[in-house]
Amino acid sequence: MLHATGPLLTVDVGERTATETTIDDLLESYVGGRAAATALAHERIPFDADPFGPENRAYLSTGPLQQSQMSFTGRMNMTGLSPLTDGLVSTNAGGYLSRNFVSTGISVLEIAGESDELLAVHVTDQGVEFEEVPELEGATVPETSDYVAAEHDLGAEHCIAVGPAGENLVRFASVMTFDSRAFGRGGLGAVLGAKNVKCVTFDGDVEPPLEIPNPPEMDVHREAAQSDDQMRRQGTTGGTEFINENFSLPTRYFEEYEFEHAADIGGDAVEEKKYKKGACSACAYACKLPTRDEESGVETEGPEFETVYSFGSCQGVGDIVDVMKANELCDTLGMDTISAGVTVAAYLKSEDEFGNAELAQEITERIAYREGVGDALAEGVDRVHDELGVDNYTVKGMEFAAHDGRVLHGQGLSYAVANRGADHMYAGMLSLEYSGELDPEGTLGKAETLVEEENAAAFRDTGVVCAFGGDYVTDDRLEALFDADHEKLMDVGAETVRLERHFNNQRGFGRDADDLPYEIPDLEDAIEEYYAARGWPEGTVPDETIEPNAPSAD
Repeated sequence: MLHATGPLLTVDVGERTATETTIDDLLESYVGGRAAATALAHERIPFDADPFGPENRAYLSTGPLQQSQMSFTGRMNMTGLSPLTDGLVSTNAGGYLSRNFVSTGISVLEIAGESDELLAVHVTDQGVEFEEVPELEGATVPETSDYVAAEHDLGAEHCIAVGPAGENLVRFASVMTFDSRAFGRGGLGAVLGAKNVKCVTFDGDVEPPLEIPNPPEMDVHREAAQSDDQMRRQGTTGGTEFINENFSLPTRYFEEYEFEHAADIGGDAVEEKKYKKGACSACAYACKLPTRDEESGVETEGPEFETVYSFGSCQGVGDIVDVMKANELCDTLGMDTISAGVTVAAYLKSEDEFGNAELAQEITERIAYREGVGDALAEGVDRVHDELGVDNYTVKGMEFAAHDGRVLHGQGLSYAVANRGADHMYAGMLSLEYSGELDPEGTLGKAETLVEEENAAAFRDTGVVCAFGGDYVTDDRLEALFDADHEKLMDVGAETVRLERHFNNQRGFGRDADDLPYEIPDLEDAIEEYYAARGWPEGTVPDETIEPNAPSAD
């Protein structure tokens, strides 16, 4: 089976050491990306670790397809113990980082320890340099990129960085790359902030000795270039009005199901502000959204659908320029737009200020700096809802994505049981229910499909393949690319989900963690069906089934 190549590089920022470990056996079993990082995290992060403590570790990992030039492969995975959910979380970002990461010759970067000084870490194919950067304290993400360019002659595509939100341990702080691409969900930016790591750069000349089968690679690239999908013009915002009219676009902190200004913040509104094409590394699909408003001068990348929801309908804000401003603010300060937007929406509800975009942006900035009420809001909805007097719209501490489980019941089930909480990328139930391939009504009988979707998503994040490439990187092409039958690939995905669940079980996540803050039909029975399909009694993975497959941190 095709897998990533190269050693694990462990960087201890407290000790200022860099150590390479051969992990060929692990990569043969876990391929790369999310699966390899999860196996390492399960073995090397103590089950009782503090997410903000030096014992937590952050893993940046690539898959074998990042060693190719195939469309839909300009992405990377990041894994660690989440300050937001208190469980294991993986998230991925696009942009142009992956090829520069691969050029250093490693397959996984592990960041351990805790520095006494604010650091920039520079990884090359010749070694690792630790640079103290006190002058970057409080710097925004673009200011950090400007420093790296001026001092090291490296562009933003060579860098991951945290903004003020990460430094200030906002529990939903993002790790940013290329200034506008986010390892968004779960707060891994705060993990780097706790370690006093401001940025990490990657540069080298290593060309991995790997050949991707040419027919699938070239077919995918050609079809992506020739596609006329709406996604290429409007990104994920293209379905905004369809979802609003036929399902639910959560509005005014989930008080309503439909937003009267959906057309003003949806796909057409975004496309009107798009001023050029945008892509990720080596991708001919080019579905990104560089946007600009001439009158206000705001320029950003996006917003995508989730931000249209979180800073638009969820806050009662119906002006696309206001949503663009909020999107740019989150990118600049380094925060997940979903958790930030929903948390601000909860605050607006508590103050009876829905629709006040100016206040929303002010509160967003105060969160990043933990100023005034922003200090409490930086903890996220799960920890602040009582103080605000609002309902706790989270699962496992993670704020909900836009796709409403109250009307998409299979997606609601997915939110309830997902190891990382209310995240829409953990499984693909929403697309099946939007399309009518799966009846959105009801939860019973959907567990087997949910397991399949979770496994597929886990392998997608292992490869690493963009979620928007599903129509092009088909199952038969995956088999050809990875030189393995589909069942074997899905086994890798299943093992990844199992290791995540076991890790979380050891941290106290039990049957009661799989729940929703609202009622949908037969949820308890559907969860039992899911456990049965996974072979998990009461939602727990028996210790005797876990065999360490990763090298110990010792």
